[in-house]
Amino acid sequence: MVTSQRRVGASGLVVSAAGLGCNNFGRAGTVTETLVGTREVIDAALANGVFFFDTADMYGADAGRSEELMGEALEGRRERVVLATKFGHERDMGYDFPGGRGSRRYVRHAVEHSLRRLRTDWIDLYQLHLPDPQTPIAETIDALDELVDEGKIRYYGHSNFTGWQIAEAELTSRARSTGRFISAQNHYSLLARASEREVLPAVDRYDLGFFPFFPLKNGLLTGKFTREGGPSGSRIMQTRQHIWADAPWDALEQYQAFCDQRDITMLQATFGWLLAQPAVSSVIAGATTPEQVEANAAAADAWTPSADDLAEIDALFPLPEDPGDRM
Repeated sequence: MVTSQRRVGASGLVVSAAGLGCNNFGRAGTVTETLVGTREVIDAALANGVFFFDTADMYGADAGRSEELMGEALEGRRERVVLATKFGHERDMGYDFPGGRGSRRYVRHAVEHSLRRLRTDWIDLYQLHLPDPQTPIAETIDALDELVDEGKIRYYGHSNFTGWQIAEAELTSRARSTGRFISAQNHYSLLARASEREVLPAVDRYDLGFFPFFPLKNGLLTGKFTREGGPSGSRIMQTRQHIWADAPWDALEQYQAFCDQRDITMLQATFGWLLAQPAVSSVIAGATTPEQVEANAAAADAWTPSADDLAEIDALFPLPEDPGDRM
């Protein structure tokens, strides 16, 4: 199987339409807590045309464990993947020092640790995990540019930026004639559409690629759950039952009927809707089993919605009213 590919914004970076979210690697209580489980998922991804892997330095029961497992599992086949990781989260990484996590000192320290854990000489996409209010964005951009010049990273992106922060970063780059962020990663799904207010318009205006995280809403948008329950071993039913309990089941049941009428699965419909959004470069979906990876890869190319289909889905999951609009 060869999953379709997409370019990231206006850059030259190409990724698989179905991406692999690697936050489950090294997570306690999962089959991918181990190297064996991680390798099985990575093997399945590569066998099914999924070559865009997204992780972060803070993922894992112990910070850095996801990167460590990936480094071992990818030994000898690093060239086959587009590898993205992140830095600058609030989690204690064991090398904190005074200053912001977007500072030149922190960036250079963090990248060396990620390179070591991932057992690689370069990172394809290096992303600032959270905005850093302590550090001018110009300093972060300069530090990332230095890493590009040195060949330690190929491109850089950001995660969890607001619309104005995306604009500030872009305009800072333009004013100073430096490199620029090529991508944004934010929470986005049919059940979390707030990014459509400011983030996606900014992404579109500045030709960034967009990666939605939690695109399947922890599995709620795969069809595996009903108002009666879901898989007993799932993360929702084990540790996040409030997500299931608070789900809009009337809308989800209508969505399932929509899928049934078209003879597609909810997973296929969800991938189709996400990939129909112009800015989306890849749907980064987590997985703990080879079967989940295979299903995600197949779903990325299974169904292309029409304009009428998109309108019908949008009506089921409308963008909530913005409290800021109220008088």
